[in-house]
Amino acid sequence: MENIVLIKEVIDCSIDVAFRCFTINELLENWLTEKADINPKKGGKYELFWDLKNKEINSTLGCKITGIEKNKYISFDWKGPIDFQSFMNFADPLTHVIVFFSNNNKDPNMTIIHLFHTGWRNDTDWQKARDYFENAWSKALRNLKEKLENKLLV
Repeated sequence: MENIVLIKEVIDCSIDVAFRCFTINELLENWLTEKADINPKKGGKYELFWDLKNKEINSTLGCKITGIEKNKYISFDWKGPIDFQSFMNFADPLTHVIVFFSNNNKDPNMTIIHLFHTGWRNDTDWQKARDYFENAWSKALRNLKEKLENKLLV
């Protein structure tokens, strides 16, 4: 359990809006990636691209949605950026991300997002990758929160 990346963020929006930010290409492109190619169904693509000139580098090319229930959760395979691709992107299985959405009991217009990133192996390179993603996911969810609170999305 200690290797799991767990990020929690409370965001000022409905669960529906938060869920759409993880499942709609245009919304993902406004807070997480340069280009998204998502097919929001089990087995559908979950491909994000940060380098449009070379889509095989710094992308989740080939990643799939492993589970989805509208406004409750989405889970998908995940790959690493160029610094970690030699081991992360060829691991079997790949690392895995699960995002849960729930209401804040104190304010139903607030959504709690729990993001779990699992599948980390136990060596120095994997620990560096895990640390990188703990930071990257924290920044990404803060960016999502800021954009939603400033009405820059949806």
